[in-house]
Amino acid sequence: MPEYLQVALRSIFILLSLFAITKLLGKKQLSKLSFFEYITGITVGSIAGTLSMDLNLPLSEGLMSILLWFAFPLLFSFLSLKSIRFRRFAEGKPTVFIKDGNIDEKALKKEKYSVDEMLEQLRKKDVFRVTDVEFASLDTNGDLSVLLKKEKQPLVREDVFDISQKSTPPQAVITDGKIDQKALSEVGFPLAWLVRELSKRKLTVESVFLAQLDSEGNLTFDLYDWTNTQ
Repeated sequence: MPEYLQVALRSIFILLSLFAITKLLGKKQLSKLSFFEYITGITVGSIAGTLSMDLNLPLSEGLMSILLWFAFPLLFSFLSLKSIRFRRFAEGKPTVFIKDGNIDEKALKKEKYSVDEMLEQLRKKDVFRVTDVEFASLDTNGDLSVLLKKEKQPLVREDVFDISQKSTPPQAVITDGKIDQKALSEVGFPLAWLVRELSKRKLTVESVFLAQLDSEGNLTFDLYDWTNTQ
């Protein structure tokens, strides 16, 4: 068989294999990549390109190498879904850059973020004054999340009834059926209060997939699907 046909067939086979493996990893991989996923993507692309062109390399060994490189992100995703601790270890936690209009210089230094870079990210969200920001954090995917102060936000229906209410970022106090006591203390509510609120709604901690709470006591729930069908 001519070499150009071998290269074409190998390339098509590798392309289809990569497509199948990527489908297994899920749509999350199509969003912004983590540092580990970025390295994996570059390495797999390099292996696939070399394997397509170098006919001296055994196809089976090259595919085994690609599968191993893909196996680690897949394993990390699975463990992250099963364990909150592992998820925070592997993906990290958001870093608070601004709180109550004040910049945390230590947080910027920790993330190797300059003031100019932070201001640029704020401008992309149409925010031009740091003092207008109630809360801003650098998420694990590299995005900057910004919550404006109440008086700087667009007018909504609730403002007509309580224009003096202060905006505070909600915390995930229950995740995957487990209470995060640190997040609960950050919004200023004791564990007993949360338990009472669950009891009022005839819910158990294990039935809650996600619960968010802010310092004003606004508590929202997202239940596991099986609880909604009961």
